[in-house]
Order: sequence, then C-alpha cells, then structure tokens
Amino acid sequence: MSTMRHRSLTLVVAAIGAFVFWALGLPLPFLFGPMMACLLAAFGGMRLVGFGEISAGARTILGVAVGTSITPEVAAQLPSMAGSLALMPLYICIIAMIGVPFFHKFCKFDPVTSYYAAMPGGLQDMILFGQESGADVRVLSLIHATRVLVIVMVAPVLLVTVYDVSLSGSMGDPARAMPLQEMVIMAVAAIVGWKGGEKIGLFGASILGPMIVTAALTLGGVLHARPPQEAIWVAQFFIGVVIGVHYVGVTLRELRSVVVAGLGFMVVLAALAAVFAQIVTYLGFAPAMEAFLAFAPGGQAEMTILAIVVGADLGFVIAHHLTRIVLVILGAPIAARLLKAKTPD
Repeated sequence: MSTMRHRSLTLVVAAIGAFVFWALGLPLPFLFGPMMACLLAAFGGMRLVGFGEISAGARTILGVAVGTSITPEVAAQLPSMAGSLALMPLYICIIAMIGVPFFHKFCKFDPVTSYYAAMPGGLQDMILFGQESGADVRVLSLIHATRVLVIVMVAPVLLVTVYDVSLSGSMGDPARAMPLQEMVIMAVAAIVGWKGGEKIGLFGASILGPMIVTAALTLGGVLHARPPQEAIWVAQFFIGVVIGVHYVGVTLRELRSVVVAGLGFMVVLAALAAVFAQIVTYLGFAPAMEAFLAFAPGGQAEMTILAIVVGADLGFVIAHHLTRIVLVILGAPIAARLLKAKTPD
C-alpha cells in the first residue's frame, strides 16, 4: 500500500475516533478521539503513518496560541517566575540521576539510549538527538510516546478530580467572531516563524518560531486574540494522531519490555513532578494547578492544550516547559559524549 493510502487510512481512523468521542460527549474529543483510535488500530496491526509536514504545520497553531498569550501584562510578571524556574535544573538533575541507572542497570539499555530515554524533553527532539548519538531509536520512540500518552491520559483526570476544573472550557472565539485581518496575520506569522526558525536551526521550530513572531506582534499591539477555536481543534487532532501512530508495529516483546519500562519510569516522573509542584505551591510561587501543569513531564504541545482548556496561566506554564526543554537539549550532546567515553568498545 502506498504512503498516500496509509495516510488516508490514518485520517479515516482518526476522524472516526474524533466523531465517536464527540458524539458521546467525552472531554477533548479532537485530542483523545484520534489518539485512542490510532492507538487501538496500531495495536490491531494497521499500518498507520503520520502526516509529516502537515502535523508540523498544525503545531504552529499552538506556537501562535502561546505567542498571542504573551501580552504586556504577562511579560511584566516574568520576573516573579524566577523562583520556580530556578528549581527546573534541580528537577532535571534528579530525573537523570534516577532515570539513567534505571534504564541502564535495570532495563539493560545501552548508556546513550538510557540517557535519552530518561530525559523529559520533546518527543521528536529526544529521538532526533538520540539517533545522532547512536541510541536505539525504536526504544526511544516507544519510551517517549508512552510518557506523553500517560501524561495526556492522566493529567486531565487529575485536573478534574484534584483541582476541580472543567475540561469543557472555551478554546477561544470561533473564527466567525474574529477579524479576518488578525487571522491572516496569525497565519503568515506562523509560516514565517516556522520556516524561519528551521532555517536558523531553532529547535522545536514549528512551535517556538511562531511563538516568538506572534509574541512580538502581540507586545507591539498588532495582535489582540488567540487563534480561533477551530484552529486549536485541528492542532489537537494531529497531535492525537502523532501519539497513536508511534505504536505502529509494536511487538509483544516490546510491550513487555520497553513499554512496561516506560510505564514504570512514569511512576517516578509523576512522583517527582508532584513533589516539585508542592514545593512551588508551598513557597507561594504559583497556584497549585499552574504548578502541576508547569512541572508535569509531558510534551510542550500537549501541556499547551491542557493549559488553554482549563484557563491556566499559559505564560507561566509554557515558560517552565520551555526552560525544561532548553536545559535538556543543551545538556544532551554533552551528556551523550560523556556516556560514550565511558562505554567500552
């Protein structure tokens, strides 16, 4: 079957999932529906494939959503985040000290694979850096897909039961209620930021590039609203597909070893995230919900969606996830070289 047919099949499966979740009135149907449908189809042996540049393009919507949330009022609050941001390096160091030995000694992965499996960076970033450093890409793909999958499934439950918030909050104004001129500017800013970011080698260019451009436009008074809710739904749809298709071709052996290892490590990550969120709240750096979302070890895109849905302080949440990802990415090549040097030939 050609790639086009595989993608058509993936689109149909994801669309059915979204429709079923929407028809049943389940929360976040455009995220959970495609994700669960593609996950089940992958486990059932269907040869689903991702959408490549289309998925990357959908992520630019989230970059625009974050950028348009960085208003002058939010920018003025950045110095007040210094205390909680200062905890992020310690958070990452503890994760590394626990995670690398866990994957190396207990799960028997090689040192480089163990490091990239433990680090809570972006899913695509960790796979790419790991591949360049000689890590097992299949293992990294399943470990990080499992991390993101668990966070995306568990975080909404905790938000509802522990923090007593609704997942049916508004994603933003509908397109018909927004000025056409602003939507055109957002679309151009998304493309310029994305492709310009790729040209200069910006990591996470599909999100960070549009975020930087639209933040500048928002601070300059050009933009005054987030992307329309329909655009956010599109972003959710393709993020759900990306998570699900990472399990295509998974074997029973991989389920027993790699995926179970990923689930086990998620228990550790969840405990650490809870501890740091409690510290941030206790010290008065942020409300409990924002602290939870800021230290939850999920992907930047997924956390952005949840923060938008529950009406959290998007600037605070994203500032912490950006800090985490930057620290992980900057430290990854150094750590990989050190681990390789210690590994006998």
